[in-house]
Amino acid sequence: QVQLVESGGGLVQPGGSLRLSCVASGFIFNIYAMRWYRQAPGKERELVAAIRSTGGSTTYADSVKGRFAISRDNAKNTVYLQMNSLKPEDTAAYYCNFGTTLTSKALGSWGQGTQVNVSS
Repeated sequence: QVQLVESGGGLVQPGGSLRLSCVASGFIFNIYAMRWYRQAPGKERELVAAIRSTGGSTTYADSVKGRFAISRDNAKNTVYLQMNSLKPEDTAAYYCNFGTTLTSKALGSWGQGTQVNVSS
């Protein structure tokens, strides 16, 4: 049974930083690309960042390039999202998921997500 458990969200002031974690189980973690998505109220879920199975290649949404960094630890079945220089528009629920390539269809069921609120 596939499980994706996100954590690390919270309330942060503009310009601050957060590090999100997603622990995966129920599938062979190190052969899949991992992604972070986010969904703000009233908006569609969007892909924020993705990383290949080996960690050798990444991709980011234009809105977060230069501020966010995705990484993974295959020994721990965990993917991370380091978020710096946070802006109010980064406020959303953040979810992880996986797929065969960086941007192919997400294969897992959606977890509970972790809420990020950027506000002064």
